[in-house]
Amino acid sequence: MSQQPISGKTIGRLSLYRRVLYGLLAEGERSIFSHQLAALVGGTAAQVRRDMMAVGYTGSPTRGYDVQELSESIGRFLESPQGQRAALVGVGNLGRALLAYFSGRRPKLSIEAAFDTDPLKYGRVIHGCRCYPMDDLVSKIRELGITIGIVTVPAESAQGVADKLCQAGVFGILNFAPTRLWTPSVVYVEDIDMTMSLEKVAFFARQRAMEKGSI
Repeated sequence: MSQQPISGKTIGRLSLYRRVLYGLLAEGERSIFSHQLAALVGGTAAQVRRDMMAVGYTGSPTRGYDVQELSESIGRFLESPQGQRAALVGVGNLGRALLAYFSGRRPKLSIEAAFDTDPLKYGRVIHGCRCYPMDDLVSKIRELGITIGIVTVPAESAQGVADKLCQAGVFGILNFAPTRLWTPSVVYVEDIDMTMSLEKVAFFARQRAMEKGSI
């Protein structure tokens, strides 16, 4: 395995490769060449080969990559052998959707607790995850050994939630709130801004439509 620093973009590509490989396995594919995998993810064969070097996996010049072995190799690289636990804060529509999506999807990366300000949700198990009051956040996260926080609260509440997560000892935050979070440098933050993503899609959709003469 490479000892060089790994960028967020590399990790993102590796996660995408694994998702594509799972799809290929479901279709009965057993091997794939770097240029074929590159075409499926919108990259280049050279980039795929560099990323596989980071993982420490090499294919065969005649048979390419073994799909099963490569997906398992990427999994070992991305995931902790002991597993990691996450907490979700904000059990609204988006929070519920995330709990449903992740339930049982990644055995070594699980959402172990949810937190909300609504007393009607306290003690309930939602998509396999128990919901706790916000007042219990710090103590419960420490008790469960949680290192990842997922923020799905309104923008005005997000920084306060981030502060509590950092106080509890998390080292990574996935932020769905449309605002920038200020955290200690030891905490990695990934922002998911769906409005920006939709605007980006809308812009390029309009460009493609103009090229085709549809607008």
